[in-house]
Amino acid sequence: MSTIIPRWEWRTFGDRFRTADAVFAQHEPSQVQDSEELYLLAQGANNVKIRDDLMDIKVLREVDANGLERWEPIMKASFPLSPEDVRTVMDALGLPVPDPVTPLSRDKFRDVLRSTGVGIVRPVTVRKHRIRYRVGDGAAERSEVHVDGRSAWTIAVESPDATAVYRAVEILGFADYLNMSYEVGLADLLDDIPPRFAVIDVGTNSIKFHIAEHRADDTWATLVDRAEVTRLGEGMAGDGRIQDVPLERAIDAIAGMVDEARAARVVAIAAVGTEAIRSAANSAEVRAAIHARTRVRVDPIPGEVEARLAYLAAVSSLGLKGDGLVVFDTGGGSSQFTFGDGTRIEEQFSVPVGAARFTERFGLDRAVSRETVEQARAAIAADFGRLDDRPVPRALVGMGGTLTNMTAVKHELMAYDPDKVQGTVLDRAEIDRQIELYRSRDADGRRSIVGLQPKRAEVILAGACVVRTVMEKLGAESVTVSDRGLRHGLLVERFGGSEELR
Repeated sequence: MSTIIPRWEWRTFGDRFRTADAVFAQHEPSQVQDSEELYLLAQGANNVKIRDDLMDIKVLREVDANGLERWEPIMKASFPLSPEDVRTVMDALGLPVPDPVTPLSRDKFRDVLRSTGVGIVRPVTVRKHRIRYRVGDGAAERSEVHVDGRSAWTIAVESPDATAVYRAVEILGFADYLNMSYEVGLADLLDDIPPRFAVIDVGTNSIKFHIAEHRADDTWATLVDRAEVTRLGEGMAGDGRIQDVPLERAIDAIAGMVDEARAARVVAIAAVGTEAIRSAANSAEVRAAIHARTRVRVDPIPGEVEARLAYLAAVSSLGLKGDGLVVFDTGGGSSQFTFGDGTRIEEQFSVPVGAARFTERFGLDRAVSRETVEQARAAIAADFGRLDDRPVPRALVGMGGTLTNMTAVKHELMAYDPDKVQGTVLDRAEIDRQIELYRSRDADGRRSIVGLQPKRAEVILAGACVVRTVMEKLGAESVTVSDRGLRHGLLVERFGGSEELR
């Protein structure tokens, strides 16, 4: 044991790893091995197994701030186990030491487990087909495991150098993935727990959070889907920088979402930033502050990518086909437009027109005159010049917090119901009615409106004006609302098996 060096380890389980497979295909395997091992799963952090008729124990010594684990091998002992070895094994499993302590053959050890380990230790026979590679300065292993009629793939990276592990994990495309121990992965496989993934969409006005399970039939089942209004872009109009107070609100919200995702035992967390994050003069410092607190990396995505993911999520969920489709997603800092024919995209672009900026510019967070609303709509229309002289769409689909809130107001939803919102049609008359409803009240007054999220009271009037202006520019009499959006498209692109959104 003196020659075995403690090493940092990272691992994930799953059934498909596109990026990693492409990387492995460029490397020659350093070793291929088949084995059958008996894992002894117990509460606690130790890795206890019998391999090649040897009792093999690793102990978790340290977990760093990013969740990377440092394991130390403490035993590779042959049977019969000596009394000292018996004490070490029972301690690692959290079981009482037999009295008296005598040497144990493999059969006698099995008898001890049956008498003292019932309900504490779960023996699991694991067959492995392991292929090892060198990726950067780390040792990587791609294994197919078979357990009790179930199978999965697991990829691991290890090295005495934690930095080498991080680099290899990034090279393999797992920057969004959390570290999962063998014990947890095997338990999930045995219990048929589908892999769960989380997505965080950091927007200018709100932060959207989504957790879904990836089922065996390649469908997604939503577990959590909510948004928190943080108004990250508040005050950016001055110097183009995200301000300290809005940033703290956003970090608090993201930290809570990350904690919830970890409690749900997600495999990975993907976080992206839209207009405020990608355009802020202090974007790098903001993203560093979020990472320091939450250990999650927020990737700024271009407006075109934002538009593409939102478009494909919307048209697929609504079953729209044929040409003349327009999907727009209006947020706090920008609006994304995609023109297409079913799943084929013809044109897409992003315009820096959002509810937050016009709320501040025209004071739309309070009761205002009709003249002020008209001035705001004229300014919005001027910034939407790219929509001029286009044919009337066969179908106009809208998404984002403004539209889902307006739909909830239309239906007077006391509690938000995504299935009720999805596919709702809002016509010009309904949008005009709501503009008047919001215009005549200040933010506190708007909070009493059934269906309106209280934290959206300040920006809802500006958002409604954006929606109405888009309809007028395109000559559309109505807009179909999609509750599905960027987060759903990102979920499939990052973690799903379908090529449809790629």
